[in-house]
Amino acid sequence: MLGFIARRLVSSVFVLFIASIVVFLVVTSMGDPMGDLMSRNPRPPQSVFDAKRRELNLDKPLPVRYGIWLGNFVQGDMGEDVDGRDVQDRLTRGFFVTLRMSLVSTFLAVILAIVVGVYSAVRQYSISDYVLTFFGFLFLSMPVFWLAGLLKEFGAIELNDAAGKRLVYTVGDQSPNLEGSFMERMGDYAGHMALPTLALTLIAYAAWSRYQRATMLDVLNSDYVRLARAKGLSNRRVLVKHALRNALIPLTTVVAVDVGAVFAGAVITERVFAWRGMGSILIEAFEPGSYDVNTLLAWVMLTGVFVVLFNLIADILYGVLDPRIRVA
Repeated sequence: MLGFIARRLVSSVFVLFIASIVVFLVVTSMGDPMGDLMSRNPRPPQSVFDAKRRELNLDKPLPVRYGIWLGNFVQGDMGEDVDGRDVQDRLTRGFFVTLRMSLVSTFLAVILAIVVGVYSAVRQYSISDYVLTFFGFLFLSMPVFWLAGLLKEFGAIELNDAAGKRLVYTVGDQSPNLEGSFMERMGDYAGHMALPTLALTLIAYAAWSRYQRATMLDVLNSDYVRLARAKGLSNRRVLVKHALRNALIPLTTVVAVDVGAVFAGAVITERVFAWRGMGSILIEAFEPGSYDVNTLLAWVMLTGVFVVLFNLIADILYGVLDPRIRVA
């Protein structure tokens, strides 16, 4: 198992290296980082442009610029944005805000998808299966920003009015100047996370539950499951030990691939609920009149590391779920 993990680690590092080259070439060619200076009126003197070019290493060849940027990024130095703020500090704060919502919604969506998918497969063509299928396709067809808006309008407002106090918040990831005991702070965080997390959970669960139902049906009709039933094993033992373990492998693949989509959905959802996470940082980097190269490079690479990390976790889970993969 250790050798299997080591091979996956090496391949993940190689993927990130190739991704860094592509990211650098694409981001540096998308816009002009000097656009903010050029649009100023009156126009700054040429010496200001020359100093800015040296600061951004624009006076060096492209391979040299890439080497300088990659070396600094590996050491944790992401440079400064167009306003002179440290990119690492901004992205670290924003990343953990978005990560908090993404991880919770992914965990809840996976659990819900497994439970609903297995139940629908076992109760195939029953009333409950049709009902769950209807809601699955309903949430699957909804854009995340639209569902978030509906939850904000008809979830939080109606619930708060019925309770006579604010239980669920619609703006921000926490209350300004938050103070109080640990439980009070956790309650405030939970109140702010409820709606955006629910929106992401429902969208992700809808697709994943369909995968889980389909793979579970295939496994239930396989020969080794029929043999297990013929041996007199209990229905619960057949489902959990023989069927579910093998049916989780395709879902693991889908979740690992879709985690990037969940992260992107979190960026959109943040705008609806006015969270100061990765979404606001990305949009600010594209504001008219400025093109924040350092922020965009760090943003895309940090997101790439997040996606590759989840794919690495999925590879390790493959080896746990199916030992044959370790020696493949």
